[in-house]
Amino acid sequence: MVISGARTRHGGGGRRRAGAVGIVLGALMTAGLYGPDTTASAAESEDAAWARADGAAPGGGSAAPGDGLWFDGRAAAEVTPDGTRFTDGHGREVVLRGFNVSGETKLHENRGLPFASTADARASAEALRHLTGGNTVRFLLSWAYAEPEPGRVDEAYLTAVTEQMGAFLDAGLRVYPDFHQDLYSRYLFHRDSWYTGDGAPRWAVEAGGYPREFCGICVHWGQNITQNKAVMNASRDFWHNRVLPTEAGPLGVQDAFLATAEKTMAHLKEHLTGDQFAGIAGFDPYNEPYAGTYRDGEDSRSWERDTLQPFYERFRARMDAAGWEDKPAFLEPNMFWNSNIGFQHEEGGFLDAGRLGPRSVFNTHFYDQRAISGLLMPGKARDGQNLGDFEKVRERSAATGVPAVVSEFGHPLNGLTADKAPTVLKAMYQALDSRLPGRDWWRRAAESGPVLSAQQWQWDLYSGRHRELMNGNPDKVLTEGDAWNDEDLSAVERDASGEPVLRQDERLLDRLYPAAVSGRTLAFVYEDRSRDGNRTLTWNRIPDDLPHVAELTGSGRYGMLVWRSEATSGGAEPAPTELHLPRGFDPQRTIVVSDFGTAAGPPPYTADGRTARHPIATAPEAGGTDARRLLLSPTAAGGASEGGAVREDGAAGEPGGRLHFALIAEGGAAAPPELRDQARRELARWAARAGFGG
Repeated sequence: MVISGARTRHGGGGRRRAGAVGIVLGALMTAGLYGPDTTASAAESEDAAWARADGAAPGGGSAAPGDGLWFDGRAAAEVTPDGTRFTDGHGREVVLRGFNVSGETKLHENRGLPFASTADARASAEALRHLTGGNTVRFLLSWAYAEPEPGRVDEAYLTAVTEQMGAFLDAGLRVYPDFHQDLYSRYLFHRDSWYTGDGAPRWAVEAGGYPREFCGICVHWGQNITQNKAVMNASRDFWHNRVLPTEAGPLGVQDAFLATAEKTMAHLKEHLTGDQFAGIAGFDPYNEPYAGTYRDGEDSRSWERDTLQPFYERFRARMDAAGWEDKPAFLEPNMFWNSNIGFQHEEGGFLDAGRLGPRSVFNTHFYDQRAISGLLMPGKARDGQNLGDFEKVRERSAATGVPAVVSEFGHPLNGLTADKAPTVLKAMYQALDSRLPGRDWWRRAAESGPVLSAQQWQWDLYSGRHRELMNGNPDKVLTEGDAWNDEDLSAVERDASGEPVLRQDERLLDRLYPAAVSGRTLAFVYEDRSRDGNRTLTWNRIPDDLPHVAELTGSGRYGMLVWRSEATSGGAEPAPTELHLPRGFDPQRTIVVSDFGTAAGPPPYTADGRTARHPIATAPEAGGTDARRLLLSPTAAGGASEGGAVREDGAAGEPGGRLHFALIAEGGAAAPPELRDQARRELARWAARAGFGG
């Protein structure tokens, strides 16, 4: 659930900022929840390499950069849970990063669709790839618009959903749909209500006979979850499959939802192309589940075990029936399980589930309620602030034996705590990348842990340009922010010319991250040097015992990846390790120092068959975007490292199952081969002593 400032009574489209007390009370009452050196001049001079900016390789007969590279296509798009990580068709470890698309689905103005047109969907997808390098979106769907009448799906709605989703898949983004709900349904709320909801269709509400909604002393919309009897009773009825009298006869409300979900998935499977469907990462059955009310003797933990998990089993059966057998279900626990305000916390996170099974994902949300409250965290976020919160996610992933996704996280961009957003979001991304604070990372890197997949809330192309009649009331026309319960969290908007632009610091959102690792990630860190106003935030400083590394990185952005390769059978050529390169990382200036070699301005990727000509190279991201990626190939034609790992003395190790490292810096000062070689030796010694094992 998205947490923001309180709504105030108003008509028109103006948004009012809540007082500090309202912000605090609202947050308190709501949950969210790493051979020898191989420089670019070893094959040719750096200047010559960049004279070939069009990608043509000397001697010809090689793969050109861009789409069609042998390791792209369906095998790269498909992701599968493999223990506690995602892997693609090449067996590479995959990290899913991106945004939610979008809260517009909650509104009526586009009738439950994320976009007014497929053209807008395409523009949004291209902007997301170009501006942030995201590779995955959580794509919101509306039950209300999918099933406007009991037992009947709206084929026109499903067709439009499929076309808009296809635009994201065609742009090289993976997608997992989400049947979204908040406060159960918009139809529980009357025209003059302070709040609204989304989710269930009108007929399900009318047949339920719920009391007129009333939240009492509620200064934040999320309080309705536990205080509004209409919301609480309707939620309870859904989880216990209350049979409702409808025009189509008696109908269990959960049965109806599951039937519509199956029809939706079948429609998507039938109408998406095979290449598009390969990019479907799975399905999120239900947003932020909560019991509504507990029965006698029931608590949050037993509700998860006895009510929520059986629902997920039923949904899994519907996925299989619709032809989604190979796609995982992204399962959300009780929404309050990881609240970081003590009295709002409820036990959960599938504590009684044991291993969730090979076709499941542990899927959760996190919003820093203490930061949003203002008083509970009066200053800005600091280095390491959210490490404990995200460590809980890693722990539940390990305990349930499945990958984890933080499918919503964010911070309000408007209101009394909006000034905290730059630091709060930096702290969240830091905790997604590593379980260590920046001040300790180089000293304790072996404890860095897995990189978490996550989708920020949200990516709304229409931010600040809505025209939503709140609860159908023409006297309450919402235009600002997200146009939903006073929220304002979209990372994107359109400028005066209609072009999509970021609303937050590009350095924060367009991040270096390991999109696909040929082996297992052991440690990763990214110093984004994002800004809080005019202040540059540097939380990870290069230690004094790595002076050449510090000289090389200077004051610019850098990332460090350590991974262990996995031995391949039959001499198969492994696909390269890929990291997204932020737009500020000019390929001609980017510096890479790795056990594979070093490069100042890596050349475009070329290959002889499946053998890369350069161990360090760049290429456009798949999907026709101008975003770029760094490719680290374990073997390369004529390359001295031949896939080996560097020992402390700098000699090449044996191929397969070895430790590798790569430092990637944006470059801003001269990086001569001598300095790169010195930095490489420093990093080789550091990696050998860091405790990674093997």
